Amino acid sequence: MAESSITSSGTGTEAAARVADVLLLFTGGPEYLGVSTISRQLGISKAVVYRILQSLVSRDVLATDPGVTGYRLGPAAVALGASALRRFDARSAAAPVLRRLRDETGETTTLSGLVGDERVYLEQFESRAEIKMTVDIGTRFPLHAGSSGKAILAQLPAWRRDAVLSGELSSLTDRTVTDRALLAEQLEAIAADGVAVSLGERQSGAGSVAAALVTPDGEVQGAISVCGPEYRFTPEKIERYRHLVRDATTEIIRNWTNGPSGAHAG
Repeated sequence: MAESSITSSGTGTEAAARVADVLLLFTGGPEYLGVSTISRQLGISKAVVYRILQSLVSRDVLATDPGVTGYRLGPAAVALGASALRRFDARSAAAPVLRRLRDETGETTTLSGLVGDERVYLEQFESRAEIKMTVDIGTRFPLHAGSSGKAILAQLPAWRRDAVLSGELSSLTDRTVTDRALLAEQLEAIAADGVAVSLGERQSGAGSVAAALVTPDGEVQGAISVCGPEYRFTPEKIERYRHLVRDATTEIIRNWTNGPSGAHAG
């Protein structure tokens, strides 16, 4: 069947999926995306991509700028994102704990959410040190690199973890582990310990210690981490942070499951 419009090409579900796929491309990569790039990445015709983009622009979900080729997220998308963050219960439950953890460690603390087979930074409380690590809120990262990603991946069901390991395992730094057998061994150890440690695996010169956020029914929601310059992550500090992040995840899950009365937005 020829592709003719957003609503008439295939089923309504397929059309909605295409719109969602287009929008998800804007959560990572360059700020501006053009018709050809989107068409190539999603494997759908330029005509259909163009109609989707025009529909989203008309609703202020996407926007264009004079003199710039391509589309960017518009004010409606920003409003939706802000609303989602406000309503994300884990963020509210985690905020006071992460703020205290930042003060206890002197390092930046973060909250990541699981999105498909990737993770996204949802919140951070920056270190007050002059030299510190900061993260990009809303940017997607693979699960196989870095402590937060590995902490999440280690707690996922075996079938889902195997699916990630069977896919592309790109090297983000020269320390990123891409050997599937070695990575599987590391994940098994992380699952048993409950904590993941990264020294330059996702970002050169960065150290981090993370633990997954797992609800009482076993659903993996994301992870929290303590992160900073690698040279400050000595074996003694790493061991201390391991205990702190374990305790912090327990408190966050307790706040979360207790509902609004147990969590306070930050």
